[in-house]
Amino acid sequence: MKKWGFLILLLFLGLIFVNIESFFEPNIEVQKYDQYVNDLADDKSVNENIQTIEILMKQIYQGNLLLVNNEYPVHQESIKSDIINLNSKTELSNGYELPGNDIYLSEDVAREFSKMIAAAEKEGVHNFSITSGFRDFDMQSMLYKEMGSSYALPAGYSEHNLGIALDVGSTQMKMADAPEGKWIEDNAWKYGFILRYPKDKTNVTGIQYEPWHIRYVGLPHSAIMKGKNIVLEEYLDYLKEEKTISASINGGKYMITYYPSFGSRMINIPDNSYFEISGNNIDGVIVTVYE
Repeated sequence: MKKWGFLILLLFLGLIFVNIESFFEPNIEVQKYDQYVNDLADDKSVNENIQTIEILMKQIYQGNLLLVNNEYPVHQESIKSDIINLNSKTELSNGYELPGNDIYLSEDVAREFSKMIAAAEKEGVHNFSITSGFRDFDMQSMLYKEMGSSYALPAGYSEHNLGIALDVGSTQMKMADAPEGKWIEDNAWKYGFILRYPKDKTNVTGIQYEPWHIRYVGLPHSAIMKGKNIVLEEYLDYLKEEKTISASINGGKYMITYYPSFGSRMINIPDNSYFEISGNNIDGVIVTVYE
């Protein structure tokens, strides 16, 4: 009897362990459809609880999921319109150092980064700095000439030209060895950031390991990439192949749909739902609906 009681206790503890793990790791459920999900309710007489939105061609080059590399450059319309000097926004630059006077970033991304740094500080990790943020094409060109192709990308081919990528450092040591680097690698996804050039993906990104370079893509995308151990190139291919996936992350449900570019088009989404549209900078857009 004691033996059976012990086994039941082990099973119970095992179930608790699984539930705890599923809380900390993104729970991703992939669904396949014969057609695009948002086209299933084209007839409003079938479902009145929908709203119709228009996707424009220019949106291929706008948003947080743009792929920028030596093949797909930054377009002028891709640059974030809310770029600020972080030194002028003290409420967004608390908790980390700014070694330069002219470090710029998207204000929205700076706000999310500030939340992430506050969370790290609560866990005793607090020696962060931002060494580089947004660079305009002139600044990128100058850096490329000074540093060479081994350390910089040509103007227009760097994520820093978007305003949503930044180089994060530790004030104590190199990021590859610092607690700050480890914390970023393990936790950045919870706040919409990804480690853009990880050590085990250099053959995919074409860029050497950069433990300091993070990029904002937003939830749920950062969680899915972390959970599946894929980088942006692989994630965009994955969405194109699956067309529609759903993801459940810490109680939030998301529907993510890839639409190839056929010019402007109308799509339907659930009424009164929050949604985001981002291009991939290649051939289509991704619509993310928070249910």
